[in-house]
Amino acid sequence: MEILAQYFIALWQIGLDLSLPLLIGLFLAGLLHVFLPPGFLRRHLSEPNMGSVFRAALVGVPMPLCSCGVVPTAIALRNAGASRGATTAFLISTPQTGVDSILVSAVMLGWPFALFKVIAAFVTGLLGGALVNAVDPHGYEPKMATEKLAKELPERRNRLVEACRYAVFDLLAAIDLWILAGVLVAAAISVALPTDHLSQIAWTQGLWGMLLVLLIALPLYVCTTGSVPVAASLIAAGMPLGSALVFLMAGPATNVATIGAVYRSLGWRVLLLYLGTVVIMSIGFGLTFDFLLSGAGHGLAHAHQAANWLNLWAAVLLMTLMAFLLARRLRRRFSGRTMLVQAQPGALTLKVEGMRCGHCVNNVKRALEASDGVDEANPDLGTGLVEIRGPHLCVAGLSQAVKQAGYKVAGMP
Repeated sequence: MEILAQYFIALWQIGLDLSLPLLIGLFLAGLLHVFLPPGFLRRHLSEPNMGSVFRAALVGVPMPLCSCGVVPTAIALRNAGASRGATTAFLISTPQTGVDSILVSAVMLGWPFALFKVIAAFVTGLLGGALVNAVDPHGYEPKMATEKLAKELPERRNRLVEACRYAVFDLLAAIDLWILAGVLVAAAISVALPTDHLSQIAWTQGLWGMLLVLLIALPLYVCTTGSVPVAASLIAAGMPLGSALVFLMAGPATNVATIGAVYRSLGWRVLLLYLGTVVIMSIGFGLTFDFLLSGAGHGLAHAHQAANWLNLWAAVLLMTLMAFLLARRLRRRFSGRTMLVQAQPGALTLKVEGMRCGHCVNNVKRALEASDGVDEANPDLGTGLVEIRGPHLCVAGLSQAVKQAGYKVAGMP
């Protein structure tokens, strides 16, 4: 019973530390989504030069995309004309950071660590993109986006409301379970490993410890924000900050699915450069951080937020939103809706399998709206249902469009 009580105390403390910066970061990400001009990325990443690589890495750092979201987004950029170097820079820098992850890292690991991680992600993306442009200069094959893919989004009457809606239903809904898993694991580590326990084990320190972390992190899917509490608990247990940096760089940037997608979309040369850049730069920055800033970051990594009213309300709000999203997901999943519903003339609903985040939703939406006879498609992440409107709707053709985008309509071959 005592261990269980300690676990729930650790769970609550981590929730207090995480909630406020996560909510602020989600809202800032929503503002970024609403106010960033449509088509901005495609218009500025098309040339195979350092300018496109620099812009791709610079834009990728604050964008709140996880591994499963950044891959289809990067492929869409590539298909729309982005150079291979810019696409690689975007693939490397984007999943390592994000405005929500930056704020959570600052609170739980200290601003020196958070800022160093941002710099590391940017430089790593820049180097990876530059190497791809140098080794594969003739891989640039621009493709013009179709009129439907390039069309502007409709004006929103209230952009703040839209920012909040996007933050909750697109971003938080995509990472809530990963964040919950990260918090549960972090609390377990805090209870199971006494403070500074790992510092007494020689092979967990220095370069060998980083290589071990790298071996574990490379094939696994690691949520950028959800992995921060895990890293904080490992640091408290004695893991060097450099090893934690390796975990937070290599984990979100790579996994088995990402590796396969990069190979299929950009080729084996780009894949080798991509993996080599992430591995070498994460180790290099980990060693550099241990050498330069470990003292400043270590003290802050053990600090916890005081349980003031702002932290308490933020924790309550976050738990409420996550409970709402979970209930909404379960209710709609078991509501008995069928694969195809003919609601009225010119409208139908398809159930699409494989959508895991808000950017999967955008990919399905773009693929369907680029199909003949479709005026509008509105996917719902929680249920997988897509409401489609248009004068001439062909289920077989729509199913094929979804399949080409990398997803599947339930009940269709």
